Amino acid sequence: MAAGTYGTGRLPAAFLTPGSSSFLDFLGDHSPELLPGNRALPEVKGAVELPHGTTIVAAVFGGGVILAGDRRATMGNVIAQRDIEKVFPADEFSAVGIAGTAGLAVEMVKLFQLELEHYEKIEGATLSLEGKANRLSTMIRGNLGMALQGLAVVPLFAGYDTERDKGRIFSYDVTGGRSEETGFAATGSGSVYARSSLKKLYRHDLTEQQIVTAVLQALYDAADDDSATGGPDVSRRIYPIISVITEEGFRRLADAEVSEIARSVLDGRLEHPDGPQAQVL
Repeated sequence: MAAGTYGTGRLPAAFLTPGSSSFLDFLGDHSPELLPGNRALPEVKGAVELPHGTTIVAAVFGGGVILAGDRRATMGNVIAQRDIEKVFPADEFSAVGIAGTAGLAVEMVKLFQLELEHYEKIEGATLSLEGKANRLSTMIRGNLGMALQGLAVVPLFAGYDTERDKGRIFSYDVTGGRSEETGFAATGSGSVYARSSLKKLYRHDLTEQQIVTAVLQALYDAADDDSATGGPDVSRRIYPIISVITEEGFRRLADAEVSEIARSVLDGRLEHPDGPQAQVL
């Protein structure tokens, strides 16, 4: 609170001055030390083990897009958490899946949610999906200093484009470089295996139910080859987070629904441990 305004009931001048519709710009002008990328790290010797989250998968279907993530966070060779949340709604028609340093990633998502909400309140309209993807790119670029010190955040952004009437996926690198993905995408330590799995299973004409099943198969394959990725944990009733974004908005599938599909995937693996095979043309 600015000097002379505490306890008076008046807002500081910063809140009354016209400016950018970007909350990041506002924070950068008035309290830049609060931005995650501007924080100074203490000097340390040797490697620092922090919880990391993986793996995130996204796939487009006729009615929208699916964004999903496993629930495991690792810290070196240790499982730090078995039920971490990695998929978050950004607003009504978009979502973010996080991979990388878990604490920074969650903080970045919360700041991104606030950025989109602030823009809508100031401008009286929502950003386009392209605009949201660009704003997230700027935030990732602002974290480059942290990334160079080993604290990288590499999210996957997906949403329903109300102007084009279709689902879209955007992937990023640590510098904020943005790429739009066609069909499907993955990020995180198990992304190579998840992407390879989707290469043999994905088709543009799959239904929502079929895409959800394919995504769960991909996460299972990732967990099968990557120790940092967690598969469906039936004994603890911990299942991947599956979100669906359509013209009706963001929807997270209930655990009961994911559990049913996950169990069918596990039952199929009892007969075919390597999963369903691609059809030979």
